[in-house]
Amino acid sequence: MLTEIHPQALRIAKHLRTRGERIAVADGATGGLMAASMLSVPGALDFFVGGGVVYSFRARDILFDLPREAYQGMRGASEEYALLQARAIRDNLGADWGIAESGSVGGSKHPSGAPSGRSCAAVVGPESEHTLVLETGSENRIENMQAFTRNALNLLEQTLAA
Repeated sequence: MLTEIHPQALRIAKHLRTRGERIAVADGATGGLMAASMLSVPGALDFFVGGGVVYSFRARDILFDLPREAYQGMRGASEEYALLQARAIRDNLGADWGIAESGSVGGSKHPSGAPSGRSCAAVVGPESEHTLVLETGSENRIENMQAFTRNALNLLEQTLAA
């Protein structure tokens, strides 16, 4: 998959480098593929601050450093939840941009009851917030991880190009 999305990662890197901006990544059901795509670009330290795979409440609490009340009334795999994560990873890592994905990848029951194949991507930047929902309707875990990653990177590229 990295070979397939590497050209897009190069374009994203070019946008960020041209702007002199940096990004932080909160991978969810994408399992680290968003961060891996950024790291596939030589010299990624120019634009990539870091991030993490947020796959448990403990990881969420540490990476986002938000009180539990911040999530009150929110469900995973929702636009609101993904936006909160994108803002938090950006702010906590001191980046200009934050990207997050929250989804239900399939193969097991999602804690919030979200249907398999549902992914919400969020991109937050200077005076800019965008979300994009994907519904694959599939239970195929690996295919969903790849589709969720492509969806999030497409949103990021479109946002940076605008």
